[in-house]
Order: sequence, then C-alpha cells, then structure tokens
Amino acid sequence: MRKYHPVLSGFALILFSLNSQAQTPNSARRFFQQGQKSFAEGNLEGAFEDYSRAIEISSRLDSRKIGPATLSNAGNSEDHITVIDPFTATAYTNRGAVRYQQHYLDEAMADFNAAIRISPRLAEAYVGRGVIYRTRGSLESAGADFDRAISINPRLVEAHIDRADVRIERGDLDGALADLDLALKIKPSSAETHSLLGWVRTLRNELDSAITSFNRAVEMNPRLASAYQGRGTAQMKRGEIESAIADFTRALELDPDLPKTHLNRGLALMLQGKDAEAQKDFERCVALNPGLTAELNRRIELVKKMRADQ
Repeated sequence: MRKYHPVLSGFALILFSLNSQAQTPNSARRFFQQGQKSFAEGNLEGAFEDYSRAIEISSRLDSRKIGPATLSNAGNSEDHITVIDPFTATAYTNRGAVRYQQHYLDEAMADFNAAIRISPRLAEAYVGRGVIYRTRGSLESAGADFDRAISINPRLVEAHIDRADVRIERGDLDGALADLDLALKIKPSSAETHSLLGWVRTLRNELDSAITSFNRAVEMNPRLASAYQGRGTAQMKRGEIESAIADFTRALELDPDLPKTHLNRGLALMLQGKDAEAQKDFERCVALNPGLTAELNRRIELVKKMRADQ
C-alpha cells in the first residue's frame, strides 16, 4: 500500500451469513466459516486452504481441460471452472484478501476478477481489486473500482475509506474529506477513518484538529500503527520532537516495515543531534523503499541547514 501511511481497513471481508445461497453445501459453508476463523487468528495458510475448499465444493471443475481438482489450482482460471453456486464469489473474494496479505498480488487479482465474473454486483470484490490497482500505482483504475463499489453499496465503509485514500494521492483533499465524512456517518467508531481524517488535516496544516483525530483513532484502536505515525508527523510539524519520536517508535513497534516512519524518526533524531541513531533509521528506510532515496537526501540537507542556522 502507500508508503506515507498505510490504511489498514483495505478489504471488506464478507462475513458468513445464514442467508447465503440455499444450494450451498453445508461442507462449503463450514470451510468458509473456518477460513474466517483462520484469517482472524492470523493463520493465512489455513485460511487459504479453507477458502479453497469452499470454492472447490461449491463449484464444478471442467476435467476435460485440467486434471483432478487440487486446492492449489481450484478455480484459478475462468476457462477451467463452471460455477454452480453464486456463494463461490464470496469465497473467491475472501481468498483474494488472504492472497493479498500473503503478497501474492497476481493471485489476489485473479480471485477478485473471478468473484466479479460470477457476481458482477458484489461490491466487496471491487474494493479488493481496487486495492490491488492502488498498490500497483494504477490510481485511475483503483478509483473506478471504488466508485463502482460505492454505486452498488453506498454504505460500504471500506470503499469510502479507500476512495478517500486515492483522492489524497491525487491531491483532492476536499473529495477525500467528503468520503471520510460519509464513512463516519455510516460508522462513527471506525478508527481507520479517524486516522485518515487526521492525515488529511495534517496535509491541510490543521494540526490541532489532526491530532484530535489521531487521538480518537488511538483510543478506538491502540494497535493502529497509522494513527501513531500520523500523530507523530503532526507533532513534528508543531516542533514537538520528543513526542513525535515516541509516536514514531510506537508505530514501528506495531509495524516495523514503514519506510516513511523510519525516515521521519531519523530526521527527528537528527534534530536532537543523535546522528548515529538517525543513520540506522535512514538505512532501514532505503532498504524498505529505495525510491525514497532522493527525498531522504533532500530532507537530510534541510535538517542540516536548520541546525546550521540555529
């Protein structure tokens, strides 16, 4: 996802419902439920296997084109499968979210595409595919998928959050605020929405309001790394260096792979004269994202100039 702040909602996993398709075999439903449990426990391999079994059971493979069904290839190609149950689309959507978390982007995209082919009005599948597009830098395609998801289900909070994120990257802060306002009306308790709202306010230099939003996000979800990362950025802009370092450190405890957080903590440490510690953060930043090298060098020079002028 984006490197300046990760939004942790990302996907809208479809929860099991007793109102699912009547023709769905009970065994497929059980594997689907087990997949949800495995995902919640962080067992991604288990979730993948469970959702694959649900797909396999609720679908029929064309044995004339491929061999006997296996968990690894079940339903991976639109040419190899005849769907006999729309429930299959929900399993594809959730398996796509698992594949994304495992960093298998091509496989995740294939699952979301399969879900959309089966159920063209499954809003969550468009959100998942949009996240893949955004991850790959295709903002126009991502925005189109989030638009489609919202047109199908205007109350899908994840779609509003993700579209707001795309609008931020495009510089459309007013549009992002509109999406976030809608998201909060639908779900006022969304920590991710409050965190992203804090980022928008930080970009608008509304720092007091930004910190208020980040505080709410932290209260709602004390393990939301993006909220600490954002609050640290706002505090750094206000010159509250010690507090900023504390928040950057907490964000990295929760998610060590945030390149911009390493960058910002390193700059804050430089402002305190702790250059050796700062260098460790800079090295980690570049290791995670070499594309930030030019920005890093530019900002280091700015800090050096600030110290020379003091």
